[in-house]
Amino acid sequence: MTQSSRLQKAREYETEKAKLIPEGQKPSFHICSPVGWINDPNGFSTYQGEYHLFYQYHPYDRHWGPMHWGHSKTKDFIKWEQLPCAIAPDEEYDGQGCFSGSALEMNDRQVLMYTGVTEKENEDGEKIVRQRQCIAIGDGINFEKLPENPVITAEMLPEGSSLADFRDPKIWEEDGVFYAVAGSLSEDGSGQIPLFESKDLKKWEFKGILAKCENRYGKMWECPDFFPLDEKHVLIVSPQFMTAKGLEFHGGNNTMYIIGNFRKKEARLEEEAIGSIDYGLDFYAPQTLQTEDGRRVMIGWLQNWDNYMTPDEFLWSGMMTIPRELQIKEGRLIQNPVRELENYRENERIHHGTTEEKQVCFEDVRGRTFDMTVEVSGEYEEFRIVLASDGEFYTTVTFDRKKGLLIFDRTYSGQRKDSICTRTMKAEEENGKLKMRILMDKYTLELFVNDGKQAMTSLIYTDLKADKIFFEGEGKAEFALTMYDIRV
Repeated sequence: MTQSSRLQKAREYETEKAKLIPEGQKPSFHICSPVGWINDPNGFSTYQGEYHLFYQYHPYDRHWGPMHWGHSKTKDFIKWEQLPCAIAPDEEYDGQGCFSGSALEMNDRQVLMYTGVTEKENEDGEKIVRQRQCIAIGDGINFEKLPENPVITAEMLPEGSSLADFRDPKIWEEDGVFYAVAGSLSEDGSGQIPLFESKDLKKWEFKGILAKCENRYGKMWECPDFFPLDEKHVLIVSPQFMTAKGLEFHGGNNTMYIIGNFRKKEARLEEEAIGSIDYGLDFYAPQTLQTEDGRRVMIGWLQNWDNYMTPDEFLWSGMMTIPRELQIKEGRLIQNPVRELENYRENERIHHGTTEEKQVCFEDVRGRTFDMTVEVSGEYEEFRIVLASDGEFYTTVTFDRKKGLLIFDRTYSGQRKDSICTRTMKAEEENGKLKMRILMDKYTLELFVNDGKQAMTSLIYTDLKADKIFFEGEGKAEFALTMYDIRV
């Protein structure tokens, strides 16, 4: 299998430049860019007994550029091995980018399905963009693009659909038949999710529109994923250009789940419940796989298109979330860190305290790479956890009990750019208690509330020496905490 010069150049570049990144700078148990820029997770799938993750990748700059596919793999979702760049934009039909997509295993081969992008100018100077779905097949390291590419084009969509906004296919197989959904822009200027079917990966047939935005939730719906879960089906999408809807959806780029019943003959999802996947500042484009033991696991891009925060001295930009196990309970999507993380816990600490004093701290409760659960109850109006503090810089998670609001705030984290720093979500106590699980991995803060009923994910780039943690509040908050270091 021959490599194009463009792919070979990317592989050589990432190998050499990665040597220049200071040891210990990168997170410990989160996937991050080898060098340069990464965004959307792609091709999250099982292959030969291991879990693979690809991602949008521009090795030559810390900002978005001509999209390649980066590549990592793992046996347990925690310890990841970096693999060479998988595909590069080196064909006529994908010369302006190999955009997001998915993967599956077929007859001991690894199948990648991605969006090929072309841009041309017509005689009037108008830029003509086309996005089409393509396939590459390989051995887990090297991939060959099909001569039949592109295999799905926007001309197959209903009349009035955009020829330019048609991307991010998610492929799966059922009973020897292949299916795929993709993001598309319909005739009304908002998102739709078409469903396609194929018996050989080369010839595809349009089956119908699985779901439509109808200008209810933003405009274009990116990065769809569709899967069965707990006797229902779930569609996850990433809406662009959304206006805020209370505290459920913020303005801009969001992530959303739709739970319902799949009417396969009609190629339609019957909606039952809709909600936000993550309420934090830095979460986008999640994708899922099914593990060999039957779990549905999701991973997302831990960054935000509108708030670029990567420190100037870094040679890399972009991380992924901790992989999360999904369930449906009481009509909502539940997400918790994969259980494999517990195998890397060390140094358990258990403490109890009250916020009658101004600040409560414990000598052994500090750090920037940890797994900590805090349960709070009692007679109080407000409870606050202060993280990554050095006296000058800090980040807070605050529960306003009177208003039933949970607030993340990185205003004083040391950020030197004018970006959004707070996010607020509704939170409810259960049996008089609020339970918060916080994962930190140097720059990442992932908060899971009440055993995964809500998640809130954000970045901070405070100097790693800032590692103090303390607790404060108004009134007598009684809290119990259990904390572990994470060592990989």
